[in-house]
Amino acid sequence: MVLYIDACVRKNSRTRRLADCLLNTLNAPYTRLRLEECVFPTVDEAFLEKRDRLLREGDFDNPVFAYARQFAQADEIIIAAPFWDLSFPAVLKSYMEQINVVGITFRYTPDGIPEGLCRAERLYYVTTAGGDFFPEQYGFGYIQALAQNFYHIKDVKLIKATGLDIEGAPVEKILRHCEEEIRR
Repeated sequence: MVLYIDACVRKNSRTRRLADCLLNTLNAPYTRLRLEECVFPTVDEAFLEKRDRLLREGDFDNPVFAYARQFAQADEIIIAAPFWDLSFPAVLKSYMEQINVVGITFRYTPDGIPEGLCRAERLYYVTTAGGDFFPEQYGFGYIQALAQNFYHIKDVKLIKATGLDIEGAPVEKILRHCEEEIRR
């Protein structure tokens, strides 16, 4: 199963357009999770106490862990997230807080090193940016670090189109070029 994590909020999202092109190219069944429709609990002390208690009890089937189980069971993952204010939309960070669960998406070795428990071998990170200033470590780099170092998803691919809001930019040409690259 391909898990498509959609962090795009605009109706005519350029990022979603590229992610849809990727989905068409992969031509596999997928589950779309639209993060704007999700209601995540606030990660406060009460939430953490409940989660820690459930983990101690080994209650991994609790609904609190539904997103983590879904992520861990995916065969392939696509994250579509526009590059905003030097990162991705806040809702994606909220989602990551929900899936980063010891015993479901990763565990610690006796030496304290995270060891991935996810099935996926590949994660695609699809993004667009208005400008050409795109320091990868602030958005993609964060997701890549978690995927490779915690979830054991070694093949992490970045698909991006930048410079879309620069005055006079050939937006359609840039997007079509990126779509052509996706189809290769």
